[in-house]
Parts: sequence; structure tokens; C-alpha cells
Amino acid sequence: MDFAYPADAEAFRAEFRAWLDAHVTDEVRSIGAGGLGYDKPGQLERSQAWNRELADAGYAAIAWPVEYGGRGAGVMQQVVWAEELHRARAPGPVNVLGIPNVAPAIMTYGTEAQKTRLLPPMLRGDEVWCQGFSEPNAGSDLAALSTSAVRDGDHWVINGQKVWTSLGHHAQWSELLVRTDPDAPKHRGISCLLVDMATPGIDIRPLITITGEHDFNEVFFDDVRVPADAILGPVNEGWRVAMTTLTHERGGVAKLHLGTRAKIADLIEAAKVTPARGGASAAQDPALRQLLARVYLEGELLKLIAERAISGELHGRPLGPESSIAKLVWSETDQHIGEVAAAVLGPDATSGRWGRDRVASRQATIAGGTTQINKNIIAQRVLGLPRG
Repeated sequence: MDFAYPADAEAFRAEFRAWLDAHVTDEVRSIGAGGLGYDKPGQLERSQAWNRELADAGYAAIAWPVEYGGRGAGVMQQVVWAEELHRARAPGPVNVLGIPNVAPAIMTYGTEAQKTRLLPPMLRGDEVWCQGFSEPNAGSDLAALSTSAVRDGDHWVINGQKVWTSLGHHAQWSELLVRTDPDAPKHRGISCLLVDMATPGIDIRPLITITGEHDFNEVFFDDVRVPADAILGPVNEGWRVAMTTLTHERGGVAKLHLGTRAKIADLIEAAKVTPARGGASAAQDPALRQLLARVYLEGELLKLIAERAISGELHGRPLGPESSIAKLVWSETDQHIGEVAAAVLGPDATSGRWGRDRVASRQATIAGGTTQINKNIIAQRVLGLPRG
């Protein structure tokens, strides 16, 4: 592992930090409270207003090429961007899926009309994007999807169901994977459509999580007709289109350890003022201190993995298995934080922030790639083990 912050990254840090210090208010900091669903009154509107400030200043999507409104920023500038947003406790853009995931596919495969129409409002947060990927029987095995699109003259007719659709209830657009050739091998015969979520026949139903939050949705398509030119990329090449993610955004791995290590630091501070046996604080209790030390080291391990991935990018190695290792360590560490909080804080860990986080952490080993899938990737691509 070998990387340092070059002069241009530090110059960007000084510039961005000064801008954040001048523009981030307590109201801006409060936007992120309440989860991805933006379900508090006015939360989405405040987030969009903040997004427009970021975009007007050139900070909404710094990794995008200049011609699309970005800065063409390199890896270390992207890392600095994530670090400084975290330091300022400021939210990022509204389109947490659109900017790093959908946009590269549109830039690579989209027509000029699609790029001109869709990218500017995505950048500013004026239009929210979701991804129609997962289905009830196609989650980790995404290529098993069965939602169909049949060509009918100048339209595609869509039927099927998607599930776990983040931001679907707020989205104006969806990058939708559909099966257009049912007889082709499952990774073939898939196409990608850019679908207006206001199209008749789309039914969005909320999925309320165990925390009581509305982040996810299931989406039903009943004879939904979209124009033929809504196709993104070649027909039956949707798998390749969908995999065109993170083409420009390569510094996102830094975000995993920033939030996790901050949560661990907060827990350690809480332990210092929480009474334990014998009148000492929880942080002074030998058994509890050992638990805190272990989860602290897990956070530092996550940082090390992220830095190794960044180092690889800087030395010309594409981001590969490190992302699976980082996801695996992050998800397990997040659950361990909740377990240690329960041991250290006692009843205080059953409500408020710590209670909510512990319940929410149960999804960490499922969302964004299950632990089992990530272990298979690591076994095959890092350890060289054969497929089972």
C-alpha cells in the first residue's frame, strides 16, 4: 500500500473546506437525519435545495467529466470530497444511486438526447433516480430477473415486479432491467430501459423496515408502455450496461470507514460517562474495555482496507476484490458496534440512536451484496478456490 495526498488534492481540500464552512448550517446538517427515505416533512425539498447549492458551486459530482458538469476529479480528490463532507457533517447529493451508478451508464451508452435531457436535472437533484434491479426471486442472483419487456411497435410493454427499490417513492426516473429475450441464457437477453416513474401502470407500494422507516418499495408494472427510444444501450445487452457503474466514481470506498469510525468514537465517548460495576465508568471496566478495543480495531481495519483499495486505483489496478472485503468487514463491524453498545450502555442502548442503529444493523449483511455472496467472491478471486 502506497499513497499520499498530492498537492492538487490538498488544494482542493482547502477550497472545499472553506466553501463548506461558509455554507453548511445546522439546518443543512439536519437534512440527513431520518434515513434515505426523506420522509420527514420538507426533508426532500431541503435536500434538493442543498443539492442545487453543491451543483452551482461544482461540488455535486466532482468525478463526472467536465462536459457533463463535473470536475473530472481524480481518486484522491474524490477521497478528500468524502472526508470533508463527513468533517462538516453535511449531506451529499440527493441522487445517491443516480450520480455514481446510473450516470456512468448514461454517459457511456446513452444517446445525445438522453444525456442532454437526463443528466443536468440528475446533477442538480431536481429529478430523483432509483434502480429497478432486484426482484423477489432475483436478488443476489440478479441475472435471474423475470420482469419482461415486449416490443409493440414504437413502445416497449413492461410486466413484472421489482423489490427493495430505494427512493422509488420519490423517484421521477428508474434505470430498469428487463428481460427482452426469454430464450437467451440468463445473463443475455436482458435490456436496460430508462423509465418515467409517472407512466400509467406503475404501482409503488412501501416496504417499512423494522426501524419503522420507509426507505424501500416494491414496484409493480402492469402493461406499462414506454417509448422504444427509452432503451439504454443495445437491446439484449442490459447486463453489460448495468455493470457500467463506478466508471468515474472511485473514491466512494472511503465513505464506509468514515461513518463507521465516527460511530465507534461516539460509543467510546459514551462509555466514558456510563457507570459500570464498582463505580467506575464503562470505559474503565476491563471486560467492557476489551470489547471497545476490539470494535475500535475493526474500524481501523476497515480504514486500512479502504486505503489499500485506493492505493491500487492510484497504481493502475482496477477496484476489484477489495470492495467485497470492505463490504464484508463494514457490515460485520456495524453489527458488532450494536452488540458492544448493548453491553456497554445497558438499557440506554435499547432506545434512541443506539437502539435504532442496532435494529437497523441487521440489514447490513444483506444489503448491497449478501455476506455469503461476498465470501464467495473473496474465495474465488482472492484465494483462488474453485467454485463449490
